[in-house]
Amino acid sequence: MEPSSPDLSTSQGSLLTTRASGSVHPVLDFHTHRPAGNPAARPEELPPAQRRPGFRDTFSALQVRNFRLLVCGLFVTSTGGWAQRIAQDWLVLTLTGSATAVGITTALQFTPTLLFGLYGGVIADRFPKRSVLLVTQATMGTLAATMAVLALTGDVHVWQVYSMALILGLATAVDNPTRQSFVTELVGKQRLRNAISMVSSTFQLGGLIGPALGGAMIGAVGIGWSFALNACTFFGSISALLLMRESEMPGLSAARKASQGMRIRDGLRDGVRYAFHEPAVRWAVVLVGIFGMFTISLPVTLTAFADVVFHTGAAGYGVLNSVVALGSLTGALLSARRIRPTRLRNLVGIASILAITEMVAAIQPSLWTFLPLLCALGMATLMFLTAAQSMVQLTTPDGLRGRVAGIYNLVFIGGGAIGGPTVGFVAERWGARTGLLLAGLIPATATIAIGIKLARAGRFRVVVLRPTARSPWRQPPLRLSLTQTEVRVGRPAAPRIDRPFTLGRRHHQHNTAHPRPRRTRRRPLHH
Repeated sequence: MEPSSPDLSTSQGSLLTTRASGSVHPVLDFHTHRPAGNPAARPEELPPAQRRPGFRDTFSALQVRNFRLLVCGLFVTSTGGWAQRIAQDWLVLTLTGSATAVGITTALQFTPTLLFGLYGGVIADRFPKRSVLLVTQATMGTLAATMAVLALTGDVHVWQVYSMALILGLATAVDNPTRQSFVTELVGKQRLRNAISMVSSTFQLGGLIGPALGGAMIGAVGIGWSFALNACTFFGSISALLLMRESEMPGLSAARKASQGMRIRDGLRDGVRYAFHEPAVRWAVVLVGIFGMFTISLPVTLTAFADVVFHTGAAGYGVLNSVVALGSLTGALLSARRIRPTRLRNLVGIASILAITEMVAAIQPSLWTFLPLLCALGMATLMFLTAAQSMVQLTTPDGLRGRVAGIYNLVFIGGGAIGGPTVGFVAERWGARTGLLLAGLIPATATIAIGIKLARAGRFRVVVLRPTARSPWRQPPLRLSLTQTEVRVGRPAAPRIDRPFTLGRRHHQHNTAHPRPRRTRRRPLHH
């Protein structure tokens, strides 16, 4: 029985299996997109990276029932969460009148991820992910209900908001890596990139509705009802988790088997070691950390733009966040249609566009020129984050995915604990435009430096040596590092030489299987 080839995709050809000397080697076909030995293969039989994406590819992950439940629960909670975010920022600004205080609230919400994000990843790998999500979602709902009671009674102080933000950050430090690694158990690796884009699209769709709804509720009925709305949404997410079927989770058994008998200290060490030594994960996390430090602090500067620069109030602040969410939704849908693997050069290119857009938006003189660039900023942000997260998730093995996701969130969200107060202080001291300009200038400089370093190291693309006419099959094989397996990739299919390839006369004299042909003397013809 012929062994099957690994389930891999590449932009330059298809991985095929051949039998040679009793071993199986994947062979990369560089000259055609059709599998060797099957020249009549139809386009739908090809790997996903080898055909043009269609409309059905945009929503392919929604064919999985459990993932549909997760998306529905995420939509209602993200809508309420965005409404609460607007209410929380505006409440702090009302109580203190300081943009720095808003930045401190952001820092308190993200500091637990900076301190305990790695432990959150270990918890995600060690315990059943659905049970962990039930606990974190119930905790977040309780916090929202408590803030609603305090705000509606009028007995609310800024230290109470700070405390609730800190506890919410602790729950988020566990919830984020658990949810990100849980997606793989629901859909498997084949639909993982599309599932990540769908999760981002759902989150941003909630961000499109939530800020506008939160701003309208603040102006109509008060801040407290935004917290109450968010508390009610967690009933939907908890119900969706309870309705899921474990028998329909393709990656559940592999993840549980990989996490059996894991100790916390060993788990932390293995996760950090893998993230540091794997180039794709390392550079993606570095770029995400740089942009997370400044781009995630965009709501801090938007409060100053709405209050000081454009004088639009709470409703205008909600509109600004909705415009960002509209661009983010567009970027997430565009990312969902992409089925080719992401390269580091694509990641650096999107990061450069994101930083330049942020700097250009900072110098716009009017609201009507600021809004389109704000939409483009949201689109570039989501395309960058989706590309980075899919690169990290697809590269990481099943048993390490929660811990690597914890490192990813540690760097991204934890960076907001440093960038939030910094950008808020600059916006309060030198103006909102200066704060937004700084938030784009520093990532742009860092991206250029990283791009130069990667270009010098040859990390932008995989260079494949083409066969030459003199020695078509004797070039060294290309090594592709895929998760924890090193795969030897050969050359295009060709008649194989069974005897070993060595130079010299002695080989031909002692090789009985393939003796050297006897030379005959050519005699002249006599007429």
